[in-house]
Amino acid sequence: MTTFADPVPGGRPADLRRVAALTAGLAARGVHGIVLAYVDTAGVGRVKTVPTARLEAAVSWGVGMSPVFDTFLAGDSVVTTDVLGSPDGDLRLYPDLDGLVALAAQPGWAWAPVDRITQEGTRHPGCTRTFLRRVVTDAAERHGLAFKAAIEIEWSVGAGSAPAGEFVPAVRGPAYGAIRQVELSDYTADLLAACAAQDVAVDQLHPEYAAGQFEISVGAQDPVAAADRSVLVRQTIRAVAQRHGLKVSFAPAVTGDGVGNGGHLHLSCWRDGRNLHAGGDRRYGMTAEAEAFAAGVLARLPALTAVTAPSPASYLRLRPSQWAGVFTAWGRETREAALRVITGTAGRHAQDANLEVKPVDLAANPYLALGCVIAAGLDGMAADRVLPEEITGDPARYGPREAAALDVRRLPRSLPEAAEAFRADPVLRAALGPVLADAVTAVRLGEAAAVDGLDDTRVAAAYRWRY
Repeated sequence: MTTFADPVPGGRPADLRRVAALTAGLAARGVHGIVLAYVDTAGVGRVKTVPTARLEAAVSWGVGMSPVFDTFLAGDSVVTTDVLGSPDGDLRLYPDLDGLVALAAQPGWAWAPVDRITQEGTRHPGCTRTFLRRVVTDAAERHGLAFKAAIEIEWSVGAGSAPAGEFVPAVRGPAYGAIRQVELSDYTADLLAACAAQDVAVDQLHPEYAAGQFEISVGAQDPVAAADRSVLVRQTIRAVAQRHGLKVSFAPAVTGDGVGNGGHLHLSCWRDGRNLHAGGDRRYGMTAEAEAFAAGVLARLPALTAVTAPSPASYLRLRPSQWAGVFTAWGRETREAALRVITGTAGRHAQDANLEVKPVDLAANPYLALGCVIAAGLDGMAADRVLPEEITGDPARYGPREAAALDVRRLPRSLPEAAEAFRADPVLRAALGPVLADAVTAVRLGEAAAVDGLDDTRVAAAYRWRY
């Protein structure tokens, strides 16, 4: 990938040779503009666009965008830290040519993820894509580890004719029901076609539990590519919906009650082509390293929620007995556990075994979420952590004494509580670095202050159409 390990204004010769061919190919397909996409600290997708003819200039010199967006809130107000949130300065957005794709559901447009580089040509410390790449690269260089990752995408499909700001499900019918698939079959077929045209490998697409809710699962990739793909697939889901007169929301909660939209992370550790979550001598085939990685993630879940569940609306979703994983517990195929160990079907263990981190939603910046989860797991490896006793069933049934014996604790119940756990966690803050760690804390506390005093219904409404 175009990693910009040593960014050079003016572009690399190989990139410039390649960009001419790409530009010609896009123009031949009728692509007139390119969306340069990244995700801010609040989890909101931000973009700039350039004409296709300006791709070479973007690769050579980047496209300007203010660093102030590192401390934007989802509602577009700004908080400040000692180094961020100022109107001063500029950054450059450099498109990654390996991620460039013509958008099937937006004729005339292509899309590319970007790295954010300073005007002096150095990595911007607030660039979350750079952060995730650094974590992955360090794991490879220091420990010989590679990772495969995927992010589930749940979304609510609303009627385009609903009153402004309101959510009215576009389809009724039982959870996971055939009625929903039939009634929105044209929409979902077009979504599958658009994904295929963009070389996105879809594993599953089905109706989900909540009203108007669907889920799509895509194939696992390296973590940076998986985060890129999550952003691209959401862009595609929204664009296809628009063409069908529908509205979509990826918000953690579109209403003040009920089951919300998740964004569960799937992650596995590999070395020399071998999946460390299968074929080992620990529980369910895990190797000692895989168990230590899982235990590291489990131990840091309270602090991780500030990254994986970053919106006030996230805590409308993180409720017991709704398969959201709100307790520090793990288990094999246990959907109420925050950390679900997946072994895969017999005959597929070596390919499919992985961890699912459940207290995650799509308000999360995927680069931040994956990077912090990996950092937590690596810390578990360094400390040779061991998983506690596993749970079965719903941990909400445990009384205080039994929960304490199993070390089952409730995850933060609010965004301020999660932010405090994050602020007290030295491992996650060190992994992020001082600039990005402070931005995370400032944005989380800013979001909490923005909805202080609002009831659940108004909190859901405030974020319904922000993600």
